[in-house]
Amino acid sequence: MNVFQLLQSSIDAATLRQSVYANNIANAETPGYKRQDVAFESYLQSALDGTGQAQMGQYHIPVSSGGNSVNVNTLPNVSPIVYTDNSTTVENNGNNVDITQEMTLLAENQVRYDTLVQDVSDRLTRMRTAITGS
Repeated sequence: MNVFQLLQSSIDAATLRQSVYANNIANAETPGYKRQDVAFESYLQSALDGTGQAQMGQYHIPVSSGGNSVNVNTLPNVSPIVYTDNSTTVENNGNNVDITQEMTLLAENQVRYDTLVQDVSDRLTRMRTAITGS
């Protein structure tokens, strides 16, 4: 898996997460509804740890660690997974959507998405410059 595939997987996770948060917000008043979230970065981190690859921050795409380059051809193929939070209850009707938290997570995820898209754009610009020399 190359770095562009990893970035694409990260963008896909952010896109899915945006949809899940929007669905949570739409169901904030639905009795018995349980909020959902997307797990991706933690699975990616676990996969990287298991292969002895570089450590990475929660939302940082790995390129190096301690001066050692990461072999992007051996990065694991990890897909985002939607899960349901059954452990909390916010409302008396069994609904556990906290609208303020969801709006905050939605905005945070938008920033993450924008950053990932900008990273892809910058990498493509650098590749084009390297190929064309201008």
